[in-house]
Amino acid sequence: MTPLHDRVRRAIERDRLLPPGCRVLAAVSGGADSVAMLLLLRQLAPECGFSLAGIAHFNHRLRGSESDGDELFCRELAARIGVPVEVGSADVAALAHDGHLSIEVAARRARYAWFGDVAERLGAHHVATGHTQDDQAETFLLRVLRGAGSSGLGGIQPARGIFVRPLLDIRRRDLVEWLDKAGDRFRDDSTNRDLTIPRNWIRHQLLPSLAEHLNADMTAVLSRQALVLRDESTLLGQMAEQARLAVESSVDGGGIALDVARLGALPVAVARRVVRTALLRVNDSRFLGFDHVEQVLDLAAGGRFGAAADLPGIRVERNPSAVVLSRRESRGPDAPVSFSYSLPVPGRLVIPECGCVIETTEAGVGTSQVVHDKGINARNEAVVDSEAAVGGLWVRSRLPGDSVRPLGLGGRKKLQDVLVDMKVPRALRDRVPVVVDCRGRIVWVAGYVTGDEARVTDRTQTVVILKLRRLGES
Repeated sequence: MTPLHDRVRRAIERDRLLPPGCRVLAAVSGGADSVAMLLLLRQLAPECGFSLAGIAHFNHRLRGSESDGDELFCRELAARIGVPVEVGSADVAALAHDGHLSIEVAARRARYAWFGDVAERLGAHHVATGHTQDDQAETFLLRVLRGAGSSGLGGIQPARGIFVRPLLDIRRRDLVEWLDKAGDRFRDDSTNRDLTIPRNWIRHQLLPSLAEHLNADMTAVLSRQALVLRDESTLLGQMAEQARLAVESSVDGGGIALDVARLGALPVAVARRVVRTALLRVNDSRFLGFDHVEQVLDLAAGGRFGAAADLPGIRVERNPSAVVLSRRESRGPDAPVSFSYSLPVPGRLVIPECGCVIETTEAGVGTSQVVHDKGINARNEAVVDSEAAVGGLWVRSRLPGDSVRPLGLGGRKKLQDVLVDMKVPRALRDRVPVVVDCRGRIVWVAGYVTGDEARVTDRTQTVVILKLRRLGES
């Protein structure tokens, strides 16, 4: 046995991944990581007391003859070492198109669902995958750049359900070196060199640059950081589960009500966990991120009775004592929408119904060049007298009878007429954010006109700067 065998064996024992007597199915793509894992597990099985149920290879049918070559390689590998092989396949591109998913997400869902079926059929207790320390570091950076919380930054788990990752302590280069010394072949996936794929850019561009300029052992540093955050996330999860029992209650139709007083009394880190868990329990088939959790917390903390928001697949409504989360069916882009949110000043508000963000800041007139340089009615920016924000600002969808006094026009117009004049398509008019003051007067039709009542005058001492940007814009 080599030092590499010892490191893998220690990881298996430390994390209790493969207890004596269990059967493990090796998920093998044909690449260096999974091939090395298969051979290491085969050699460690007698010493550790588990048995190898066989190989599972999934053909995603994305790379034509190259994908078929991977499948043939895995069949030949299984025959050479004398273990059973199971091969599955799916038209992942079609699955992605039909399910409105990325190729990566569709591939992962299809692959893992099939692995579970094979494990059950073969009587395997676990499925081992070849994720390495490099994968852990790449995942950590990918999630940092996408704004993940502590749960996501905990990275790849050594074990989740039936899936185990015995190579998370091992560098990819060590596995390749081990295979080369033993004369064992493996396949090279050409898509791993495609830098338009974010993970590949991190692997080939960002991580090498960080290692060169900051820390030569950056991969190990990031992997350790993921471990620390994973342990802290586990503790927070336990605290949130205890708090959840006192905060939430069930409502008709599979919804969940969160008591606003009890939710508000929790530490914010725990409250976020409680809200996120509730959102996922109501609808776990849609992406729900940090901004969605914050919207629920904002409605709980300052929402008026009757205020509501539509999150992906979920309706959130404020009643006198709770925020109620309920599942809603998907609707087309032309369907009418209704929303109402409190707009923090200063602060930032995500409006999912519009696919946009409104950011607010305060400044003194003498120090703000926005008024003079950009104009008070710039397309995606408005500067208004701070008096307009006294009592609070709100962002809502348009209402029947809305009217506005556009800055500089000297008269009042129906909002409907303003939107028609600005050539806003009918299907998008309900999705234009309307900023109003505490008296319901329109301060800004975001992206279009500023209300004259909120104009900056010679008496203005401070201003509120409002900026509109689309989600995904920097």
